[in-house]
Amino acid sequence: MSRRRSARPAWWLRAGAAGLAVAGLGVAVARPEYVLEAEFARQRWLAGASETTFQVAGHRWAAVQAGPADAPLVLLVHGFTGSKENWLPMTRELARGHRVLAVDLPGWGDSERLAGGDYGPSAQAARLAEFIAALPQSPQLVVGHSMGGQIVGLMAARNPGIAPRLVLMSAAGVRFDENAFASAVLAGENPFQVTNRAELKRYLGIVFAEPPFVPWPASAALVSRRRADAEFEQRVLDGIGRGPEAFALEEELGAITAPSLLLWCRDDRVIDASAADVFAAGLRDSRTVLLNGCGHMPMMAQPRQVADTLAGFLR
Repeated sequence: MSRRRSARPAWWLRAGAAGLAVAGLGVAVARPEYVLEAEFARQRWLAGASETTFQVAGHRWAAVQAGPADAPLVLLVHGFTGSKENWLPMTRELARGHRVLAVDLPGWGDSERLAGGDYGPSAQAARLAEFIAALPQSPQLVVGHSMGGQIVGLMAARNPGIAPRLVLMSAAGVRFDENAFASAVLAGENPFQVTNRAELKRYLGIVFAEPPFVPWPASAALVSRRRADAEFEQRVLDGIGRGPEAFALEEELGAITAPSLLLWCRDDRVIDASAADVFAAGLRDSRTVLLNGCGHMPMMAQPRQVADTLAGFLR
């Protein structure tokens, strides 16, 4: 009798675990987005970050924040097809001594997108200037990655003194030694297009020197998001990569007064590292840091090294 009683809890535990597994699989199949959101929640927890929103420049902005409230504020701006979540691995390191705020630009991620809205670089630069002006704490450092670097640069050129220091990370907006990515953009293509899992794998191979493995069903959720944004991405890419505003920043670099850090990976297959030389030639006050062993996403590939570099530049 005693053996039967001791066996019953184990049976129920096994049955319960199996039931949870089946239920979890059902959720994953029906709503893969839930799995992706759970992963983002896990990353926020690891970074000690929380979600927040702002209503500025006619849009609702979604953001994540972390770090001591009285520490110097670092504002992070993502790139083309990116999001605030791109910064979470680095936020885990940087937020130990800084207040970190990573935003989804209007039109992207969880921020508001208005039908017929202009989400080109100049319009976004103007919105970002309004956003910074509305913050209760002025950022001591504004970091822009890729398209975000182009937007941050235009904002700084047109609003002198808006930020004490800038970081332009793998930034767009200037000419560079043409690579396969640039050739495709100039030909009217979107090399970042993702409408299926094969294109997701190709995309990751472009932006990472060592592409991460994205398991199902998170991969299905990412593909679904990117497929829904395909038309929007194409319109934005027309503006940042090949329209009349594509190289406006290059012409305005001399108007940027803030000391600027140019941060690149040597193996960037999107914005070739030769772009850093163009920025350095046009800026009044800049320094360049080139990292080894990473591609277009240094803040994800080498979060600790990038966080240390930003903290050192801010000091």
